[in-house]
Amino acid sequence: MQTVDFFTPIVDDPYTFGMIAAANALSDIYAMGAEPITALNLVGFPLDKLDHSILKDILRGGMDKLAEAGVPLVGGHSIDDLEVKYGLAVTGLVHPERVLTKQGARAGDKIVLTKALGTGIIATALKAGMASDEAVQAATASMLALNKNAAQAMRAVDVHGCTDITGFGLVGHAREMARESSKALVFYLSKLPLLPEALAYAGMGLVPGGTHSNRSFYEPWVIYETEPSPELRDILYDPQTSGGLFITVAGDALTALLAALADRGVAGAVIGEVLEEPAGKIFIQE
Repeated sequence: MQTVDFFTPIVDDPYTFGMIAAANALSDIYAMGAEPITALNLVGFPLDKLDHSILKDILRGGMDKLAEAGVPLVGGHSIDDLEVKYGLAVTGLVHPERVLTKQGARAGDKIVLTKALGTGIIATALKAGMASDEAVQAATASMLALNKNAAQAMRAVDVHGCTDITGFGLVGHAREMARESSKALVFYLSKLPLLPEALAYAGMGLVPGGTHSNRSFYEPWVIYETEPSPELRDILYDPQTSGGLFITVAGDALTALLAALADRGVAGAVIGEVLEEPAGKIFIQE
């Protein structure tokens, strides 16, 4: 299988941006239960406007994250662009009968999320010069973390479905799973893991444009049985970068999955469950 992902800088440091972009690009492979085996660089850079050392640091960050993942870089392509962009095309391998998809959710499954939410909001606060060092460090650490260990944990257990939470936000990617699996999903607001200060920044209006776009597109399929605060509603639709894995697993295998995650240093949060119907709907409860 092959995936591709690239984007513009989300942090100020070029090296860190390169690492985050690489981790984000690898995530799609991990989400399908596969092992990444090779990668290709994708680069856009304004050669006449920025120092070439910036490009060098971006590529070094990507290389170091690939080395951490154990994935060789086998080439790539670059263009002279008005705006910096970086990412990867990744090839992965998985047995055809072991592929995990958004179609696999089953009624009665529990939903496990492996990273906290709020990277888009904190990145917006950073761009506005209003994010604390603690919030930036927590968000950066989350985005830098490979989903490799989480993928290994779910491969050790019989999970049913998986996706990763990225640009469409929690509700957007959940809606895709609900639609593809012909099931309904329930989220518990009190169980959602949140990055430090994400709610506070949302309350200050430091919300990326993608949050509003996601809400406009996906909210028609959402049923609020508990009305969230405006800040928490923003979290539901906040576009994530290098977000966590969103895993559905049978209730009798939940303990084994959480233990497998913990053994690999991953904190899994049980944030909801899967219902038989109404197909395609997302319920929000306390």
